[in-house]
Amino acid sequence: MKTLPLCFFKLLFFIPSVTFASGFHIPNQSVVAMGIAGAHVAYTPGPDSAYYNPANMSYHSDSWKMEGSLTTLYLSPINYSDNRSPLLYGSSEPELFFLPQLHIASKDYHDFRFGFSITYPFGLTKRWEQPFQAATARRYKLITIEGNPSFSYSFSKKFSIGGGLRFIYNDGEVGSSLENSSLFSISPLSSLTSNIEGNDIHVGYNLAATFHPNNNLSLAATFRSKVELDLEGEASLKALAGPISLMDYSGKGNLAITLPAIFSLASSYTFNNVTFEVTWNRTYWSSFERLDFQFEQSFLGTTFDGFDRAIVKSWHDSDALRFGITYEVTSKFKTTLGFAYDENPVPESTLGFELPDSNAFMYSAGLQYKHTENLILALSYSYQDVTSRSVSNNRFDQLPGIDGVFKDIEAHAITFGVVYNF
Repeated sequence: MKTLPLCFFKLLFFIPSVTFASGFHIPNQSVVAMGIAGAHVAYTPGPDSAYYNPANMSYHSDSWKMEGSLTTLYLSPINYSDNRSPLLYGSSEPELFFLPQLHIASKDYHDFRFGFSITYPFGLTKRWEQPFQAATARRYKLITIEGNPSFSYSFSKKFSIGGGLRFIYNDGEVGSSLENSSLFSISPLSSLTSNIEGNDIHVGYNLAATFHPNNNLSLAATFRSKVELDLEGEASLKALAGPISLMDYSGKGNLAITLPAIFSLASSYTFNNVTFEVTWNRTYWSSFERLDFQFEQSFLGTTFDGFDRAIVKSWHDSDALRFGITYEVTSKFKTTLGFAYDENPVPESTLGFELPDSNAFMYSAGLQYKHTENLILALSYSYQDVTSRSVSNNRFDQLPGIDGVFKDIEAHAITFGVVYNF
């Protein structure tokens, strides 16, 4: 195998491998949205409108609404086969997550409504244990929590606007190690290890508008701003030759990263007991240009040189199309079906084991039961199938690049929710 020079050993900090949407965005943040594959912008009759389209709070019944839900998300192992040698094959570890969500929408106050949501719009983790993959992506974890206070104002029964603030909290950790072996020679070192943690809080905004040409048709547009974060924390880097430490760093570290803006256009139409919705999302991933981790000192020209150089990402904007159907079976039961196509934003030239992304198809279904006039119980399921992707690149000089196929990328999610009116 090709020698892996110390000066180009590179850690890709904080960006997790998410197979639940394009890039590392998680679109489904409520029990109803899960059941219609995220086609949930024009028709949002529940309290989750506070997140998906606050302008629609104006069309709720005049009462308080609250939804609490829990999503159980399972990410299957990603299998990688290399065109050069079976020694480079690998599988990521399976992942299981529990993500609670909360949505509240108020009653009417002189044509104003107010709402609040807690969601997890970006993040998750990826782990690779095999030597080739672990050289650049042993473990990544990114937790993004968003608190979103919002409002709506109704100009008439046909037109309303809304908006709010996005309080984003990010917490991340990455651990990585490279062992001297028959695959990679890093002699005289026996290992290179790192552990980095950081967090940040920042504020963005969201805007929304809804127009009802008639009682059956709804047209809507929403925009969620980009949020620029500066993750600050602690970094630990070690270069060992057996038990002897040849180089050691323990100190501050930070990374500037941008969560992308998202623009959505949607239309829904209700015919008898059936509502159809189609939603188009544009995610502005082109703002994600590079990763440049900063330490308290420069490591250029040292054993840790590779940690101190910017990583080019050059992602491109991506589109998603989402289709949803809501059918009111009886006065007590509603069912939902959804389908979505998510476009991959990661170019082949910069794709790595930290995010082996590809175009994805999402299929979903849900059931809502009106237990009483004020209490609704709901359950939704979603399955995402990410297409296999062949990749051939060499992102870093003198590093062995990727030349193989990523496949078996799947995600399963179940959400249980309770909606209460008071």
